[in-house]
Amino acid sequence: MSIHDEILAAARRICVGRGEWTFSPAEIVGALPHLNARSVRTHVTSRCCINAPANHPHRLPYFLRVGRGTYEICPPFRHASEVDSASRQREEHRVAESAAEYAASGSAERTSIHAVVFESEGQYVAECLEIAVVTQGRSLDETLANLREALALYVDGEDGNSIARLGLSTSPRLVLSLETSAL
Repeated sequence: MSIHDEILAAARRICVGRGEWTFSPAEIVGALPHLNARSVRTHVTSRCCINAPANHPHRLPYFLRVGRGTYEICPPFRHASEVDSASRQREEHRVAESAAEYAASGSAERTSIHAVVFESEGQYVAECLEIAVVTQGRSLDETLANLREALALYVDGEDGNSIARLGLSTSPRLVLSLETSAL
């Protein structure tokens, strides 16, 4: 079974078990511990998402990004009948917990935050994929500086323990993808 097939199957299990068709990349990573977490996140947020930035020449139309860090299984792939109750009981231990429970369980921390940078109306815009941070600047350097500052403000938060709540390591890396026009 290919990685994208496993990811789609895990997304279906999670969504059917919860009774709604939305999920987060962290839930899929938690449901597939035998796969590389970065590969799973890349497939969910880019390779298998029809409205993701054009990082891959061929995209599979499995998921639709409906919000920051929230994805939905597209209607043609919502085969709830494939997941019968016996199968659900056998696989129940593999269904991921919520992002907060996953972070609190002491599971592997995320060591990186992913962001996409694209040009819009003469400005560069940076948008994080896993957390709700968006910023802009007149140059790439300014945008990167603004993104680091925005991430620091987001992580510090009001309660002081946002890093643990988000499941991030104490010093996460920032992984950027630059989206440009082909011409």
